[in-house]
Amino acid sequence: MYKFFSHRNSRVGFARPPTRTRARKAERSPPGLPFLPALRSPKARSFRKPAQAMNAASTAAAAPAPAATVQVPRGQVDLIDFIDWTGVECLNQDSSHSIVNALKQSLRDDEGLYLASDSDEQLLIYIPFMQVVKLHSALFKGPEEEGPKTVKLFSNKEHMGFSNVNDYPPSDTLELSSDHLIEMGLGLSFLQNKLLPLKYVKFQNVRSLTIFIEDNQSGSDVSKIHKIALYGTTVDTTNMKDLKKIEEH
Repeated sequence: MYKFFSHRNSRVGFARPPTRTRARKAERSPPGLPFLPALRSPKARSFRKPAQAMNAASTAAAAPAPAATVQVPRGQVDLIDFIDWTGVECLNQDSSHSIVNALKQSLRDDEGLYLASDSDEQLLIYIPFMQVVKLHSALFKGPEEEGPKTVKLFSNKEHMGFSNVNDYPPSDTLELSSDHLIEMGLGLSFLQNKLLPLKYVKFQNVRSLTIFIEDNQSGSDVSKIHKIALYGTTVDTTNMKDLKKIEEH
């Protein structure tokens, strides 16, 4: 007996099509079951290897448009210069719209570039730092409908994957609205609508940050992020051996 499914706007005569949640479950079903997605790259489950150096040239496009001015919180700096780019990774990213578009200085302010998810709406981003930092706040910019909604941040959690992301309590959870994602003006007004303060005591000695994008504003299958910026300070560490040598002289 054949089963027919109607278009989502049909009201009579046929069963409703499967929901997105059912479709995602079918993606893990044995061969032969219906609704297996075609021509979609499988969703990576964990960070297995250190990433190779990011190649921004592969995503280069037209010259970026002028960016809005963000007033950095007093005493804090943009931590972009302290990111270890050779270790940055993003699971479930669309290879045509990779993490460098949202994270690198020369690309994240270009309105035509963005990070996009691939097989569903979730993204798992791993950002190591070249030295220990303190995280104060974060900024996310994206489309009103496809921009991130629930964002979980994990400090110093190595080798996380989608299979165990719920096994650890996040250091902080951000609930974004469309007001956080879009430009609301320049200068201080822009800052107040965009910058998200973090639980500062949870991010005092950060060697790496894992960002889990759990869903987006509209619940669609694709999440998009135009910009991610992290603000904080570096932790001044003293080499005790060097200090001892100085005292001896």
